[in-house]
This record gives sequence, C-alpha cells and structure tokens, in this order.
Amino acid sequence: MSSFIRRFVTLSVLIVGTPLFNVAQNSSSSQSSQDQRANLDPPSASDKPSVPSAPQAATAAELKPTVEQEIEALKSRISELENEVRQSHAEKPVDSNDAATLNAAAKELVAGSAAPGVSHGSASPQSGSSTTSTTGPPVTQITATATSPEISAQRTTKGEPFPGDWTWLNSNGHASDSPMATKYFTPEFRADAHYMLDYNHPEDDTMGGATESFRSDEWQLEQVSIGGDIHIDNVRGRILTMDGLFATTTPRNDATPARGQWDLANAYKYVSEAWGGYHWDVQHGINLDAGIFVSYIGLFSYYNFDNWTYQPSFVSSNTPWFFNGVRGQWFPTKTLKIEPWFVNGWQSYARANGKPGLGGQILWRPKPYLDFVWNNYGLGEDVIGQPGRSRIHADYSAQVKVYDKPSNLLDKIAFTVTGDLGCEYGGGPAGGPYDPKGSSPEMGSNSTYAGGVNCRNAKNGRPKQAFIGWMMYNRYWFKHDLFAVTLGGGQMNNPGRYLTLLPPINGATAFSGTPYFTENPGDRSQMHDGTITFDYMPSQFITFRLEQGYRYSDVPYWTGRGGITPPGGNNGAPSQYACASGSPSGFGYGSLALAEAACGAGDSVGTPAGLNAIWWPDLRTNQTVTTLAIMVRF
Repeated sequence: MSSFIRRFVTLSVLIVGTPLFNVAQNSSSSQSSQDQRANLDPPSASDKPSVPSAPQAATAAELKPTVEQEIEALKSRISELENEVRQSHAEKPVDSNDAATLNAAAKELVAGSAAPGVSHGSASPQSGSSTTSTTGPPVTQITATATSPEISAQRTTKGEPFPGDWTWLNSNGHASDSPMATKYFTPEFRADAHYMLDYNHPEDDTMGGATESFRSDEWQLEQVSIGGDIHIDNVRGRILTMDGLFATTTPRNDATPARGQWDLANAYKYVSEAWGGYHWDVQHGINLDAGIFVSYIGLFSYYNFDNWTYQPSFVSSNTPWFFNGVRGQWFPTKTLKIEPWFVNGWQSYARANGKPGLGGQILWRPKPYLDFVWNNYGLGEDVIGQPGRSRIHADYSAQVKVYDKPSNLLDKIAFTVTGDLGCEYGGGPAGGPYDPKGSSPEMGSNSTYAGGVNCRNAKNGRPKQAFIGWMMYNRYWFKHDLFAVTLGGGQMNNPGRYLTLLPPINGATAFSGTPYFTENPGDRSQMHDGTITFDYMPSQFITFRLEQGYRYSDVPYWTGRGGITPPGGNNGAPSQYACASGSPSGFGYGSLALAEAACGAGDSVGTPAGLNAIWWPDLRTNQTVTTLAIMVRF
C-alpha cells in the first residue's frame, strides 16, 4: 500500500507541477508543508477504494522528504537546461527551431509529459518565444535569437577523392593526422636538420651538385616552414613559408630574376608554396588555383620528410620543385585527377624569354596499392639569352605496394619506378663548332657554342640537347612501420647539361654561370647514383634518418678536398677565372690566355706553367656521403 500511495503522490505532484514549483520557491518551509499536505488529499471513492485515514496521514508524512527531493531535482534539471542553452549560444548560432525544441523539453520536465488537464506552452519558430498555461504562473522562458546561416568549409557532395591510406607512397609522408586542424584551417609545421659527412672532406665544407646536400661536416638547418591550408565556403588557399638552406639554394638555381627588375629572387625566397583558389562541388571536385605550387615532376616531394630517401636521384633533383602560375584540378572520379598548368616556366619565378610554359598531370589510383602519374611539360623558352629555344619533357612514374601484412615483423613492401625523357629544340642555325665529347676546362677543352639545337640527334652542325634518366626504389617496413629500409638509385644522361645542376663554384648561380663547369650544348654529362636509407619513426610526426649514398660523374663535378672557394673567399665575380691569389682575372670562359696574362703568367701564357697563375677548383668524379637527419612535420 505504501508503494501505491508513493506513486499516486508523485503523479499528483506532476499534475500540479507549475503552481507547486512556485509555492516551493516563495513560501516559508512550514507553509510549504501545509500546502503540500492539502494537495496530497486522497481521491474520491468513485475513483479509488477508500483508505484508512491514519495510515494515509502517516504515509504522507513519510513521503514529505521524497516530494522535496522531486522539486529540487526539477529545479536542478531546469538550471542545467538553461546553462546548456547559454553555452550553445556562446559556441555557435542556434536557429529558432532548435530554441522551440529546447522550450518544449523544458516545459515538459516541469509540467509532466502529456499530463491530463494541463495546457502545455507552444513555441513559435518565428519569434523564438513561448506561451504558457492559463492555469498557473508562467514557467521559465528559454529564448534564442535567430542568426545568419553558418559559413561552411569546403563542400564535396561525393566525398574527397582518393579514399584510403596513402601514407606508404614516396612523396606523401607517413603522417596521417593533423592534430591542430580546425574546421576552416589546418596548420602545418616542418623542421629538417641534418649532419652530412662528405668523404672527399672539402676544406671549405662546401658540397655541390644537389638540391639537398650543401655543407659537409656540419649540422645545418635544411628547412623550417610554417603555414597551412585554409578553406572557407569553398574558397581555398595554402601558404608555407621557407627558411633554412632551402631558402637560398632554390632561388640560386633560377636565372629569370636577372631578366627585368623587382628582385624576384628575394621576393619569393622565403615562400615555397603560396596560392589561393576556389573549389566547385562538381563530381569529386573542380579546383582553380593561382600562385606558387609544388611541381610533381620527378616524383619526390620538395620536402625531405615526405620522401623515402634524403638525397633523391638525378631525375628528381634536376627537375622542378615548384611552378609559378595557374593550375586547374578536375576529379571526374574518386580515383582520377586531371590537372593542367599554365606557368611562367621551368622552376622559374618569371619568363626566361618570350614564351611561358604549358603542362599538366594525370594521376590515377585505381587500387589502394597502385599509383600512376603522368607529367608533361612543353612550349616554354627556358634558357636565358636563348630566345626561340623551347623545351619539352615527359616524366612518368608508377608506385606499387606488393605486400601488406600488418601483424608480421616485415609488414609492408613497395617499390617505385620513374622514367624521364626530354629535350630542347630550335634557337636558330648552327652557331659554330662544338666538341661532341664535351667541353670543359678540366678536360682541356675551351670550345664555345651559341647556336640552335636538335631534339633527337646531332646534325647540320647543331648538337643534340636531350635528357634521359630513370630511378627505382624499393622500401621495406618493419614492426608496424616503426622502422623502414630503402634501397635504390638511378642514372642520368644529359648532353648539353641543360638540366645538370651548376656547382656553386666561387658563388656561381644559374644566371652567372662559371668558366670552370660549362653548360654549352653538346657538353657531355653522364651520372649515376645509389643510396641505402634507414628510417626510425617512433611517431607519425618525426623521422630519424641515416643514409649512405654514392654518386659518380663521367666529368669532374663533385667537390674535392681542395674545395670550390677561391683563396680569401668568394671574390664577387663568379663568371670570371680567378687568379691564384683569389682575385678576379677580368676574363671568363673562352679567354683563358687573357686571364693567365692578367694573373701574371708572363711568358708562360699558353703553357702548363701558365695555368698555375689561375686558381682552379678541386672537382672529382665521385662522391660518398653519410647523412644523419631529424625531420619533424605536424
């Protein structure tokens, strides 16, 4: 009987909920007790059987604490609802429909769920206010002010392209999360520091012939970058700053800032990527971006953290890291991207001559273990001082994951193959004799050539200007990708040296050139290399790398023990021969005898003794390097 009365009393409290709630708030404790007893009178005999009065009174007295607890619980729940509404207003806009729902829920808790005889308040979506029952005082109001629609981030109806895990790819990197990402902005931080040991032990600690190795026997900061991706209402953009050695070595390989004004090398030197654009929600996406974006030619990423090795082969090092221009991206399916480019030229901030460059990429990933990419470039006149000489280039790669057993000690195996074929053509008729064996002061030749070139073969007095290369890498992951080992290398044949990186002899740049390593059409350059790389990756955000590499050139190219810096340091005239004292001679390539005389050779001009009046860099045909690197990416 006691439990029956308890349930009946509880129902009665809910029926009279609103008046009782106000009485409990405003009356003294003794008056409240009397009112509660009055409201808890038993029903008439027609509704329920009669109950003896003495047990009823005792039961009502026993239930008094339970009723107070019910009232306190209702007050606590209403307070919680009010706090939730205020917090919701602070975090994001709440529309009127949400406010109406909250009002209804709050009043149902106070008045009881569909209790007979009680008129519930109704919410107005237009006003965000509510009306209450006419049988009692108004209940607590919960209102919300209508706001403008929330701004969305980038929308893609059918989802982003290339679903799945692609962290195994060379050039993608093994980081899979962005812990600092927000709805509109995904920040990015990179740091890359290394210690390199060149076994030629150059006395000036200067290395050459690469886009990743610059100083020997020193700790150096290769890259430090900060930036990220932004996407608001389908407007997109990306910026990544660049400092460290990359910030000066990348611009020195571009000659175009010397054509015209505004100091483009310094204008762009601290930026590796900076572009803005728009995303259309068509199929799996259409994007249009303008600015500086990374190049995909050569497969490897601009950033060493993303790659399987620290020093890539020549096909990657000697092809563009970036383009300056406009690109489109069309994703007709979730496995295919078609991307055209309209750019200023071949890794150049400006045009070298009259024609900009055209190109594009087709990227196809039909399976989670297959990646195919076709890059093409053409039209651009990319040689300063050689108008009419155009370039075409094809770069094709395949990446295949052949084994994936996460539970095994050897958990993953993949390989990549890349082939490149390119050439230059045009530029006028034959411009004089050239040495088909290659010309270089180190090889005893002093010939020059400034005429037209052919793409396929040397004929009609015009030399062949071509690039043929390949590279291949195999990677093995161990113990849930905690460790990895990569073996690989490649080869390059570049008659004319138009893509061979210029060694920084006496501070030489792509514009200045150097008489000690010429880049004439017909100048031979054949090179090959190999590396073995060990990675330790205790977190997806860091890689500890140990690498051993060997590179060979058929002409003296790599820095030897004597270094490539004149006595006393760079003399400010890299295009001239330097005297044995280190001072500039006043004469460049093709004027060796005059340089000897200017440096005091006297009667020995033109003899082996006369060469002693000239300073000569120490160049070797091979290089062996050990690299220890610590790379971070968030």
